[in-house]
This record gives sequence, C-alpha cells and structure tokens, in this order.
Amino acid sequence: MIGRISSINGPVVGCVDTTGFRLREMVLVGHKRLIGEIIEIKSQGATLQVYEETEGLQLDEPVYPTGKPLHVRLAPGILGHIYDGIQRPLDVIKQQAGDFLSEGIGLMSIDETTVWSPDFIVQEGDQVSPGQIYATLQETRLIEHRLMIPPGVSGRIKAIHRAPATITEEIMVIETESGDRSITMELIWPVRQPRPLKERLAISQPLQTGQRVIDMFFPIGKGGTAAIPGGFGTGKTITQHQIAKWSDADIIVYIGCGERGNEMTDVLEQFRELEDPQSAHKLIERTILIANTSNMPVAAREASIYTGITLAEYYRDMGYHVAIMADSTSRWAEALREISGRLEEIPAEEGYPAYLVSRLAEFYERAGYGLTYSGKEASVTIIGAVSPAGGDFSEPVTENTRRYINAFLALDRKLAYSRHYPAIDWMTSYSGYAGLLERWYEERLGENIAPLRQRMLALLHEESSLREIVQLVGEDVLPDSQRLTLAVARLLRIGYLQQNAFHPVDVYVPLEKQLLMLQRIDQFHRRAQAALAAGVPVDQATDPKLMEELTKMKYDIPNDNLRAFTDLAQRIDQTFDQLERSYRRLHERV
Repeated sequence: MIGRISSINGPVVGCVDTTGFRLREMVLVGHKRLIGEIIEIKSQGATLQVYEETEGLQLDEPVYPTGKPLHVRLAPGILGHIYDGIQRPLDVIKQQAGDFLSEGIGLMSIDETTVWSPDFIVQEGDQVSPGQIYATLQETRLIEHRLMIPPGVSGRIKAIHRAPATITEEIMVIETESGDRSITMELIWPVRQPRPLKERLAISQPLQTGQRVIDMFFPIGKGGTAAIPGGFGTGKTITQHQIAKWSDADIIVYIGCGERGNEMTDVLEQFRELEDPQSAHKLIERTILIANTSNMPVAAREASIYTGITLAEYYRDMGYHVAIMADSTSRWAEALREISGRLEEIPAEEGYPAYLVSRLAEFYERAGYGLTYSGKEASVTIIGAVSPAGGDFSEPVTENTRRYINAFLALDRKLAYSRHYPAIDWMTSYSGYAGLLERWYEERLGENIAPLRQRMLALLHEESSLREIVQLVGEDVLPDSQRLTLAVARLLRIGYLQQNAFHPVDVYVPLEKQLLMLQRIDQFHRRAQAALAAGVPVDQATDPKLMEELTKMKYDIPNDNLRAFTDLAQRIDQTFDQLERSYRRLHERV
C-alpha cells in the first residue's frame, strides 16, 4: 500500500495510509523518491526521517514502502571510495550530477558492473556454515577480500560457478534444509543491527599509533574504545588523522560526521596521496571514507555513524583489525537533538533527547576484540572525537561518552595555543587499558614499563603543582630538588610528549624508540638527583648541552638506528661521573 505525505517539518515527514508499513523500514518519499526511514508508527499514521533535502516536497505526494530496513551493501569494491552517510558513492554522483547532491538520485552504492574472479577454497559437496570463508579475491593491492557464507545459511554446496562475475550474479548454490539458496558476492545488511561475533575475547594488545603520548602513557586497546574531546582548534581532527595514517590497523574507516567541508577536503586529498607506511602503496587502498559535511541533510548525519560501523564489522568478520575514526560524535548528537525537537519529544539535559545515552552505548558497544565465525581473531576499535561547546567537558555528550569508553584523551586549549601537539593533557587524560596491556608490552619490549610510566607521570603532576608557586614567587626561591623537577618535566614535555607531525623522523616513532627515549630521560633524572645529593649545584646538574641533546634526540636519532641510544646513555653517565668526581675533589680540599 502506498502512503501519502500529511506533514513536512524539515527532514521529519508525517505520512498517512501506512497500513503494512514497518518500524525502521526504508521508504521512498515523494515524486522524487527521496530516501527515508520510518521512525514512529501510530494508529493515525507514521513519522519518517528523510535522508535527503526535502525542499520542494508537497503534501499528498506518495510514500512508497520498500519492505527493507535502511541497509548497506556488503561486497567487493567498498575500499578506496568516498561515501555519504547512507553509502552513496560521492565520486560517482559527481560524475552524474556535478558538484552538488541532487534530490532523488536514489540508493546507488557499490559498482555492479565490475567483474571479479574469486578463488574458491571450497568444493562442490562440502558442508558450509554461517560466516565461513568460501572464496577470496584481491580487492585492492593491500587487502584481500574474503567472501563469507551469509549468516543463517548452512548446508551442502550443490554447485560452484567459477567464471568471473559481478557482485549480483550467482556464483554458488547451497542446498539447505529449506531448499536451494543462491549465493552472490553481495550481502544486504541493516545498519542498525550489529553483525554477529562468535566469541568476545579479552583485549590483549594495543593499537600501535606511533604517537608517544598515546602508546606509552595512554594506550588504546585493539578492539577498545577511546574518546578525543576538545574545544575548537585543539587538534581533534589532526590527532585522528595521525592515528588513521600511522596505526597498525589493517583497515581504516573514517567518518566525517557533520564536520566542515574544508576539513573533509584535507582528509580526501591527504588519504589519496599519502603512502601507506606498511606497504608503500596509497593509504586510500585500505581506507573507507564517509563524508557527511555540516551542510548535508541532518538525518543522513545521524545515519552515517551506523553505516561506518557496519562496514567496519564486515571487514572484521573477514579477520581484519579495523579502526574507526568518528569525527565527531557531538555533531551526530546534535542531529539527534534536532530531529528529536522536530518530533516534539520531551527534551533532557541541554535539549538532547533522553535516549542519547542509549544511542551512545549502542554505538560504542559495537567495538570489540573477538573470534569471528570465519575462525580468525579480529577487532573493531572505535575512536570518537567529541566537540564540547566552549571546551566544557561536563556537557552531556562528553559526560555520557566517558561512561562507555576506556581511554579518554582530553585535549587542552592552552597546550594547543602554545603549539604543543598532540595537545593531550596528561593531567586529565587516562587509559583503562594500561594495566590490561602490561604483559604485552613486557613481552614485546622486554621490560615492564608501568613503573617507568608512573615515575614520569608523577614528575609531570609534581611540576603542575610547582608552577603555581613559581608564578607567585619565581623559580629561584625553590630548593634544588624542585628546580630539577621543573627542568626534567620541561624536557619531558618538549622532548618527548611534543611530537612533530611534519618531521620525517618524528611523525611516526616505533615502540622500541619510544621506550629508549623515555629511559634516557629517566636515566638523566636519576643521575641528576644523585649529583645533587653529592653536592653538585642544580645549574651544573642540568647541563644545557646534554639537555639539548636529549631534547633533540627525537629528531637526531633515526628510527632505524637505535644503537645510538647506547652511546647517549654512555655520555649521560660520563657527564655525571665527571661532575661528581670534580665536586667530590672540591669537597675533599675544603
């Protein structure tokens, strides 16, 4: 039965004559057949949200049911493309309609004309089960696409068609209890329904980012959740870019949710040109970009998060480690607020809908590390940027996000404005994964780094309390031990925590070098403390030449020449040995 439009309020459209319509069903709205979704059904009609611009829509125009929920198409050909919030390829749309999205383009998605030649790893007569990998093909130069038996399908392979085929053509027939089932390379999956995971496993390894402040101080677990909150201009997008470019995830899903168009342009240009550090091919070949800028329809912004996480789960089920960059969840929450207001729902704190908490929980709970039905260990890691108005971390989106994430990388405006990047504030940031990953770090680096991390964080916290005294009375009145603390903390901040994204050596730092750098700073601190105890003045203990060498070691020591740290350690010991001997002789003369 075809419905009729009864009211129009921006992206929220009322509809009557909706007998047979179902909640969350995708519908086509108006003569232009705009894409929409049923979000409320009452006895007198239904309410739907439209994912395209509704300007020009009129009352009594038809609403066509599709019988399907809002979904994505999962098949070879997803990687390397740029989609909008409902998986429409923007590069294809540009070729057809120009630089601006036109209404009624339809739910175009993956290219149906490309011919693929899968290599089957099963034979006729084999028994197969849901999630089992039955064939592979090379989707890009970096990623092997693994075709899987659809969920809920099991039985005996009756026939295999080995000829090249498009994603919609039959390539296999499975004899099931309910009859023969035709199998194509394409799978339709509802975006709001999580894909099944055979078993969830404990997080046991970090997502290596090459960023020192994250990997050594506030690690993100592979399969975990993290939030990067910060006010305007603090570097949320840049921090996510760095993680996306340099992390050891197999596949990156970058969701630009309600961000400014110029920022998305930077992402598109950089990811197309940047070489993947793991393979020297283009990074775009293992990346999915979802661009939903602030001037696109607000309802599509709300859907983009679910589109991205569903695509991530699909590649996770093949056995890949996937990292999602959601930039930003605050814009997504604002879309929820706008639609909720148009629905005249009772608002909760700051006008957000009462179900904001459950929606955040649903999103972040789709992260995880586990065993897939294909028999492989894989993960989805979610890293969401949060944009609190005025940098107020007590606002609802930030506060509720903290309930469902385990790594909180808070960006500080003062650090950003002083050109300290990444501007992650060590005073308010934390990671619940640090303890879980101790064993992995010890096995990988041969040392338990927890005591070293705690000493360095304690040094930074002590410096923070001393700064207030220095601002009042100056540094010269402090005892030598506290002046040393300030000097070493400054070395730690500038020489270690500050990282240059434009320097060829410092842009990415392997874990081994990160540890060696931190060990040299700790060695300098311990030797300087011993020197003070031996009577060496703090001005001599904080030798400017040695401190400059420690500050610049991140640039001067290449990532592939870690033996240089042994030489640096010897110079530190020689410097302090000489200082202590000279002052010991001086005291003996006196």
